[in-house]
Amino acid sequence: MKLSHDVSGAFRTFAYFMASGSHYMLKDVEYLDLYGEEPSAIEMAFAIFANVLEMDAQGQVVNFTHAQRRATDYIKSYCDPAFVVSPPFEDWELTLFGPPDTQGK
Repeated sequence: MKLSHDVSGAFRTFAYFMASGSHYMLKDVEYLDLYGEEPSAIEMAFAIFANVLEMDAQGQVVNFTHAQRRATDYIKSYCDPAFVVSPPFEDWELTLFGPPDTQGK
């Protein structure tokens, strides 16, 4: 089964605005240097986005704004230790899953 166009579009859109430095939820947050200097922060933001994103039975994303908010709140808290994420992250949001098996695939 492939990702729905809606899910694919959600990831593409989030990736574009994160990589371009123009994500509206990160206005006035200097985060672009994290891509070269602290890639684990970017990795965690994308993991949070993926872990939080939900879709309905037809593959339509039902919480795009919320998933973005949780991911960008992580970046804000990473860049500004005084920023308090509310509600605090739950363990499942911060889980980093391993890559798929790439042997012979």
